[in-house]
Amino acid sequence: MNETQHHRGPVEGDVHIEPGLGFGHRRLSIIDLASGQQPLFNEDHSVVVVFNGEIYNFLELMDELLKLGHSFRTRCDTEVIVHAWEEWGEACVGRLRGMFGFAIWDRNKKTLFLARDRLGIKPMHCAYLPDGRFIFGSELKSLLAIPGLSREIDPCAVEEYFAYGYVPEPRTIFKGAFKLSPGHTLTLTTGGKPATQKEYWDVPFKPLAPMSEPEVEQELTARLRDAVKSHMISDVPLGAFLSGGVDSSAVVATMAGMTDEPVNTCSIAFNDPAFDESSFATQVANQYKTRHYTETVDKDDYGLLDKLAGLYDEPYADSSAIPTYRVCELARKRVTVALSGDGGDENFAGYRRYRYAMAEQRVRSVMPLSLRKPVFGFLGQHYPKADWAPRMFRAKTTFEALSRDLVEGYFHGVSIMPDRVRDQLFSAKFRQSLQGYRAIEVMQGHAANSPTDDPLSMVQYLDLKTYLPGDILTKVDRASMAHALEVRVPLLDHEFVEWVSGLPSSLKLRGQEGKYIFKKSLEPQLSDDILYRDKMGFSIPLAAWLRGPLRERLREAVLGPILADTGIFNMAFLKEMVDQHQSGRRDHAASLWTLLMFEAFLRNVLEHRVVDANIAA
Repeated sequence: MNETQHHRGPVEGDVHIEPGLGFGHRRLSIIDLASGQQPLFNEDHSVVVVFNGEIYNFLELMDELLKLGHSFRTRCDTEVIVHAWEEWGEACVGRLRGMFGFAIWDRNKKTLFLARDRLGIKPMHCAYLPDGRFIFGSELKSLLAIPGLSREIDPCAVEEYFAYGYVPEPRTIFKGAFKLSPGHTLTLTTGGKPATQKEYWDVPFKPLAPMSEPEVEQELTARLRDAVKSHMISDVPLGAFLSGGVDSSAVVATMAGMTDEPVNTCSIAFNDPAFDESSFATQVANQYKTRHYTETVDKDDYGLLDKLAGLYDEPYADSSAIPTYRVCELARKRVTVALSGDGGDENFAGYRRYRYAMAEQRVRSVMPLSLRKPVFGFLGQHYPKADWAPRMFRAKTTFEALSRDLVEGYFHGVSIMPDRVRDQLFSAKFRQSLQGYRAIEVMQGHAANSPTDDPLSMVQYLDLKTYLPGDILTKVDRASMAHALEVRVPLLDHEFVEWVSGLPSSLKLRGQEGKYIFKKSLEPQLSDDILYRDKMGFSIPLAAWLRGPLRERLREAVLGPILADTGIFNMAFLKEMVDQHQSGRRDHAASLWTLLMFEAFLRNVLEHRVVDANIAA
């Protein structure tokens, strides 16, 4: 189990075994390089921890714990967790500022305690085995090293994957394994008692006291500086990703103001101008005199497909995983730790889909559902699909969204394959195995627990619970750890997230301008070219790949025996999609890439074995 994760910590590794317990750890040394090896114990060896991540306030906690009588053998953040457990028990997680997945064994209390950070920056996979054992690991591949873990695929996870493009927490693709959800702990005691899971944190969306816009800008700038500064603690070379977008540029500009040394920055350029924004990254690098490194990647960089399937351990369809892998590869040549701008879009409503959702919501607010559902439902059913057009001109998609409520409409808008497509995608036998389950239930469950009923805050909350941990943070964690690179996300510092969530929605989305107040606060530091240009994203030419260099691979994978033998799919519909896309009549690029990555998962993770018949039973 430990060696499957060698890439996450190639510096050193160790295991601790005692009756009924085994802990393993691979180390990527960041702080206190000489000591801090894990598994790490308290003074009498009655408490042991394995820990993945960084605790940014460990020095403050260490001082507090020293005053309470605890003694330390190291100057590392790992030992702080051990003594925090001794002092505060399960409540220790509330004292930690950082990203983490850790497990503590307390021999005196016969208790195993697992915790995952508030936003899900670091992963934690778990499983209960039929023989009574409980296993866990940072990546799913560590669990798959155990022969007793069933490889039976969860039909509900398949339904979710083809809607979202990933398998959302807490499910995994396998029936027998699960992810510990962000902001949750799990406690297991010996003696046959059932494990307990608890949520210890949630995004509050608690309105702040009224402030003027200049006051908000001033406090936002101060809080951003505090978050970035806390994330810069390191005993190894540190840098930042710089795409030239608002979020990464904000992080780099803030870093540059807090160090006398030039900031190390890395960016990827594409040899196709339609996908390249490296000139904007260079502009920011020049402005802040960073030590900037750029590498040009061929836009036809599709050779990573099988490697990615092995990295993610379960189906994962975000094609931007390819350039993310490359920028992590570049960064690791120069630094061991890199700061990124991830989280800015979720915090400040930067995605275009937020604008679309709010425009649709304004229509819903003036037309009752009893009128909208039949009118727009009819139009959505009979209007021709125009998937070649920009979203705002896809009337079919808009009509379908307007016939639904906010959550249903948002789910419909973000789905890779909406309900009507998945109904055709799956075989009749597989649909029966779902027993009526629909992927929207993931979002409906979160919406039911939402602390806010503000429409914009609601869709932000849904993304913070699904898209952020399931797609964005998973992508960055696996791509960076594949190169033994630690990526830190200061815009997801939980204190920063809490404060930003309380800002009025009108300061986040103002008319058609997302991240309104964030951009206003950055105007003294960044040019309008950086702040107010159209958002580009880390995109690749999927549609062209699947009609050109990947044409034959697509046909072999999607129409071949591996997918056919699963019993999951309506093969006639798959052929229709492939034919329509490759003839240029329709654009099914996102759906076909999702299928391509599912087939790659079956070959690379399940090692060419056809999934057994239980998948559709």
